[in-house]
Amino acid sequence: MATGRTVRNASASVSFRASKYLRDERDIAAYLEAMLEDGEPLVVPVALRTVADAVGGMAALAERTGLSRETLYRTLSDRGNPRLDTLVAMPPASERSHGR
Repeated sequence: MATGRTVRNASASVSFRASKYLRDERDIAAYLEAMLEDGEPLVVPVALRTVADAVGGMAALAERTGLSRETLYRTLSDRGNPRLDTLVAMPPASERSHGR
């Protein structure tokens, strides 16, 4: 039965990558604050991975921290459970931004 409606195919969607919008320390701080306000502890590793991507990626972070990329990916995954000593090994944002 015809309804008179025109059906169009949806255009291809582009995945959203928050890391593209984290351009400086202020952006990163605001992003992390928003993620922490959520109150869900499982978002913390994902938020930290997003920040790592924004400041040069896991390979650059692994080089700076002396941790393996595999450790970082595992720690900062959505199933990760970052330990404080792993997080402390990551350089402050001011040191990371110089490697961009």
